[in-house]
Amino acid sequence: MSSPEISKISWGSMKVSGQVYKDCKVWPGGSRTWDWRETGTNVPASTLEYIKSQGIDVLVFQTEKAVQEYNSLAARGDKVGGVFHSTC
Repeated sequence: MSSPEISKISWGSMKVSGQVYKDCKVWPGGSRTWDWRETGTNVPASTLEYIKSQGIDVLVFQTEKAVQEYNSLAARGDKVGGVFHSTC
């Protein structure tokens, strides 16, 4: 499974595989709305620690830069995921 391209980003809107989100989570093979009621507006420290313990790099950027980096990694075939705020 490949990581889906984020084809468009603008203030308050992100487009991934034909779906439009305000904020979203993406991963190899899919995407969905990021519902802040699940974890608040931050990724829990325990989640980041777990990801790092699995040998997975964690990168944090301002949204436009994060989308650029995500798409670059996905385009070269890396399995990459992300959590994105379109208004940050």
